[in-house]
Amino acid sequence: MEPQAQGRREWMAVLARTPRDALQQALDSALDGERLPAYEWLRAPDIGLAMVRARIGGTGDAFNLGETTVTRATLRLRTDDGSAPVGVAVHMGRDKERATLAALADALLQMPRYADKLQTRLIEPLAACIADERQRKQAEAAATKVEFFTMVRGE
Repeated sequence: MEPQAQGRREWMAVLARTPRDALQQALDSALDGERLPAYEWLRAPDIGLAMVRARIGGTGDAFNLGETTVTRATLRLRTDDGSAPVGVAVHMGRDKERATLAALADALLQMPRYADKLQTRLIEPLAACIADERQRKQAEAAATKVEFFTMVRGE
């Protein structure tokens, strides 16, 4: 996989896991009050269902667990230089504004003018918050772990 695609995969994962308020605040902070470029919808935010697949024990055969609500959006920035990057967003839930913000961030991250600034001020802090929350939940779950062992009776 080429490095650009790998980077995009990582920032898309961060954008998909970030709540709307945090995404809005981080995007505003990263742009330093600069006005967002105009855009046109290729696919306006819409809500639908996606099938969730699972595996028993993480290793068994896959099965359909059920459906979840997802919101998706696709937009194209209108730029003066004619580059017109396309931003895409898909996340679980029913928040159209969140999908719009994530699609805008995705498109802006593809532009050299914004890429470095947004990577350091938007993606890296949000990724750190997600990692901290994941670690907190793992520690909380580990605290409830019960160790079972078998005692061998002496003869």
